Amino acid sequence: MKEINNFLRGINDGIPICLGYISVAFAFGIFSTESGLSVLETLLISMTNVTSAGQLAGVPIIAGGGSFIELALAQFVINLRYSLMSVSLSQKIGKSVRMADRFIISFVNTDEVFAVASSKEENIGKKYLYGLILTPYIGWSIGTLIGAAAGNVLPESVVSALGIAIYGMFIAIVVPQAKISISTLLCVLLAISLSCIFYYTPFLNTIPSGFTVILCAGLSSALFAMIAPIKEGQNDK
Repeated sequence: MKEINNFLRGINDGIPICLGYISVAFAFGIFSTESGLSVLETLLISMTNVTSAGQLAGVPIIAGGGSFIELALAQFVINLRYSLMSVSLSQKIGKSVRMADRFIISFVNTDEVFAVASSKEENIGKKYLYGLILTPYIGWSIGTLIGAAAGNVLPESVVSALGIAIYGMFIAIVVPQAKISISTLLCVLLAISLSCIFYYTPFLNTIPSGFTVILCAGLSSALFAMIAPIKEGQNDK
């Protein structure tokens, strides 16, 4: 009975994440089908990845005929943070979480799932974690399917308008942090400047867009990690 209650408690804690994912995944579904992928291909991407930023970066590479190396490198750089979150979360999980469970749970260990699980004061077991990842996974998949299907049904003008939501998501992620951290703001501005240089400079504009994103983000992040490192305890504030 206790294990069932823990599973249901996990589902309940995952419902708000699920609802948020439906809207974001809806925008991704439209973005993907507008880029030339089919509804089935779009759904499979979401069901086998569960990473909004990685999927958004991967679709243009796939649609543009990029190489597997380019796609793999982009995913490695963008999704590297999940490895760090999984290592951190492993300190809070109970003995009931076996090795096989860790692999399954890590598959849907998104930013939001990690935040909810890490906020628990007590150690958490596998039943709770399975419940916690179930509803977000369903929400992400359903939202993608609805968005992909809507992209083939709705008028082009409406699809174009809804497609802006995906860029709004990135703005919503970056702007709040940039408002409270001058280093973050300067890092973002540097990445934008480098992106413009790559776009408008002859020869540099022949570099695939996927590699351009990696270079701009990587160079900007590395530079500010050296000149403005986050001090110990600063994240707790």
